[in-house]
Amino acid sequence: MTSNPYPLGLRLDGRRVVVVGGGAVATRRVPALLDAGADVLLVAPELTPALSARVDAGRLHWVPRRFLPEDLDGAWLVQVAIDDPMAAASVSAVAAERRIFCVRADDRTAATAWTPAVTRHGPVTVAVLGGGDPRRAMTVRDAIRDLLAVRLAPDGIAPTQSRPAGAAGAAGAAGATVAAGAAGGRQVGRVALVGAGPGDPELITVKGWRLLTEADVVVADRLVPGLLLDELRPDVELVDASKIPYGPSRAQEEINQILVDRALAGAFVVRLKGGDPYVFGRGGEELLACAKAGVPVSVVPGVTSSIAAPSAAGIPVTHRGVAHEFTVVSGHVAPDSPASLVRWDALAGLRGTLVILMGLKNLAAISETLIAHGRPPQTPAAVVQEGTTGAQRVLRSTLGEVATDALAADVRPPAVVVLGDVVGALDA
Repeated sequence: MTSNPYPLGLRLDGRRVVVVGGGAVATRRVPALLDAGADVLLVAPELTPALSARVDAGRLHWVPRRFLPEDLDGAWLVQVAIDDPMAAASVSAVAAERRIFCVRADDRTAATAWTPAVTRHGPVTVAVLGGGDPRRAMTVRDAIRDLLAVRLAPDGIAPTQSRPAGAAGAAGAAGATVAAGAAGGRQVGRVALVGAGPGDPELITVKGWRLLTEADVVVADRLVPGLLLDELRPDVELVDASKIPYGPSRAQEEINQILVDRALAGAFVVRLKGGDPYVFGRGGEELLACAKAGVPVSVVPGVTSSIAAPSAAGIPVTHRGVAHEFTVVSGHVAPDSPASLVRWDALAGLRGTLVILMGLKNLAAISETLIAHGRPPQTPAAVVQEGTTGAQRVLRSTLGEVATDALAADVRPPAVVVLGDVVGALDA
């Protein structure tokens, strides 16, 4: 007879947790560990782009090699996120010798600890263990999530009930428009372009979260809230399509092909994108690629960081008597580049709020250009890094100094730049 597991909430703040492996499983599990405040040591020869971005941001430590027993020195917990049974067994053997609890992605029966299915509502965390059956755990978890949503909803109305885990493929295909021609008579799956919001996992829409629970495949960007990936069914294929600014990237054409190929094979694919799919998210390109291939595609809007990040920093993008307009612009192309489509000279003459996304690298050139065309250097400015998340930082400055101040403060992407009098509109 197998004993029931003993449920326990681990307080990992500042405590060492070792994650062995740098692939899709680690990409899903690391965000929850970081959210718990753990001191994460990642041991793997290679990392996904999403994990590399967290390393570059100083959120975790990476040892670029295979596991060694001394990696567990000082560890409180180890998560084995590799699919090689022999390698995983060697890690768990070392953990057992040192009496360190070990989670194994490859074999739950050989693990000394299990990762539960989790749902979070602010300070409330509900973790469900399904007796070793992850599908059962996630089905119960989803039911509890819906009940909590009813309790928290002001009108007491429940959101649309999530389909039970495991029913996603058939139910998703049945509910979609079927396009058979492109697949030679086979039933085609579907694609949903879902905006995940600005960073806080609770800011995804109810519909967006429901579609995640139904997905067979999730193609995720770097800016997707990591905790959302932690709640996916274990059988979901996670494709890391991270686009690291000015670093490694997966070509957009390859992403388009992944969406089309998986859908033509009959899968329900969720393309999960940070913010909103149509705000500098290339959602339109992906929709056109799916439509050309005969794949049904839908779009779920998301909360855009252009509004949410300033709001989380106490900055309204409009305010009565201060700003009657706001403009959102991409700063990833330098103002003097022939590829730029932005009329920076015209923007300099506006009196309202200017919100710049993806503009850190070119912030000095942008500031100089705006000043050269008449925007006062004393214009209030703010930079919000990782807005709406626990790692949020806010830098306040002026247009003339913001580029220098951001560099000195080591502000890193993702960051939103706000220019205008609204920066100080709510100051007491």
